[in-house]
Amino acid sequence: MGPHTKYRFYYTGIRVRDLSRSLAFYTKVLGMRVLSRGTMPHGGKYVHLLGAGSRQRLELNWYPPGTRFHSPYRIGEEMDHLAFRVDDAEKAYRELIRKGATPAVPPEKAEGTEIYVKDPDGIWIELLD
Repeated sequence: MGPHTKYRFYYTGIRVRDLSRSLAFYTKVLGMRVLSRGTMPHGGKYVHLLGAGSRQRLELNWYPPGTRFHSPYRIGEEMDHLAFRVDDAEKAYRELIRKGATPAVPPEKAEGTEIYVKDPDGIWIELLD
């Protein structure tokens, strides 16, 4: 077996109910700046933010009803997922499953970069090439 995958923590994603409202809070109240924004293959929207003096990113995610990532909002479920950069997301996925992670979105069902496993408590972990 070859060398183990190197996991580089990249960002924390949180699920928001109203992207405009949350974006205004994080930029105007907390002083974060927008790094990028976009639309996911399923129609969801995201915004990457960065705070002054920090390298840790925050991703705000809004998912439209009817997509596999949308669920009714329940207090305490704001944390959406953690993201890690790896050299090979499919290899990292297989390695983490062997080490006890639970499958969430396998590479063969991924849309774009949506390869995920779950940690022991069910927190989703995104693997990005």
